Amino acid sequence: MFSISLPSFKIFSSGKGHSIDLAPVQVHEIETAQEKPARALKHLLKLNHANHAILWNNRKFHNHAPHILCSAFLQGADADGLTRVYETESKLLDPWTDSPGEISVDDWRDYLGCREYQRAFVDYFEDELVRLSYDWKEVVSEYLFAGKEPIFNALIADLGHPLIHLAYAFEMSSREVAMEALGLTAVCYNDIHKFLDDPVRSQIEASYHTSSLFEIINRIRADKQLDGLFATPGDDNLDTLFRTREAVLLNHWNAWIIDNPVEQFRESQELAAALLVATHVDSGEKYDFFLVHTLTTSHAVRVLLPMIPAQFQIPLVRQWLLLTLAVYIAQLRPEINLDRIRDFDVKGRDWKWATNQSITAESSTDAHYVKAIRALRESASTWGDPEKFFLKAAVKFADEFSGWSGFV
Repeated sequence: MFSISLPSFKIFSSGKGHSIDLAPVQVHEIETAQEKPARALKHLLKLNHANHAILWNNRKFHNHAPHILCSAFLQGADADGLTRVYETESKLLDPWTDSPGEISVDDWRDYLGCREYQRAFVDYFEDELVRLSYDWKEVVSEYLFAGKEPIFNALIADLGHPLIHLAYAFEMSSREVAMEALGLTAVCYNDIHKFLDDPVRSQIEASYHTSSLFEIINRIRADKQLDGLFATPGDDNLDTLFRTREAVLLNHWNAWIIDNPVEQFRESQELAAALLVATHVDSGEKYDFFLVHTLTTSHAVRVLLPMIPAQFQIPLVRQWLLLTLAVYIAQLRPEINLDRIRDFDVKGRDWKWATNQSITAESSTDAHYVKAIRALRESASTWGDPEKFFLKAAVKFADEFSGWSGFV
């Protein structure tokens, strides 16, 4: 955890003036750790940073190596297991290539959203790291939070991958992952920031108000204005949604009234678990690839909330909600049946079993599988789990997982 001195600027969001008081998660100082798994993680993160671009496959996909390596480490993977994960994941990635030009302090904002400048952005932020005496948290502070339109407000771009990357940087205290996170935020930057920056969008008067996220989801599912919008699920639907139904989406987004921030954030994490697991009909069905991002981004929010300035905490949760509602609609608004989790029989299986699955099962080299189990475990740790809701969700997911669906 660290403190930041910031210039004052106005944040337009509901819940203004509130903060979310959570205890910080454990930070693992891998740079100075002596244990063999931690040393292996440090070296593999540095290897990935040096060799592999943050975007790959024509700059459409994201480098998940830090995500799966850190998640596996935090769930008990040894050095050999981490190496196995890295060797599998790195086969997918692209090597770094030069950008068309360099980026400077005078023009860096001009290149926001330009994916071909991914190498230049990471180089630029690492130059800033030198200027700021290798204090990566100061670089994050200066570039993420400052300015009239802080790039913080675009962390949920590209299904929240910049957000997830940033959370692992803080959790592992890794300056390499932090510079990659800033690079991802810069090159993935898109119009999503306008929904936080622009008070016309973020403070639009909704047709109803509620403190319950599950009520908002139920209203979205019943909203006939969204009927027939898509024939099949998939990420292309997000563009269509924002282009043709922005007002409908914003009506539901702005309906959320935050009057008990901690309790409502707990509900948001229950919703994230439910969106992935309680929409899964039977064990023969694959899990939804896009809905898992609502869970892994929720975990990233949980990690970051105690680490960031208070005035950004509610806006961060609202970023998450905007992404979550959009993804839910894009994935054809599946029914959430909480009994699919509540009535699930864990058959004596506990967190030890679930986390062991994440590092030893056949799917243990699938980044999203590993991250999902870890996210559910952290939710249980944060809130307590007297009814075993998060445990049941994790065991059900780990037991039934057979791959991903949700795209054409």
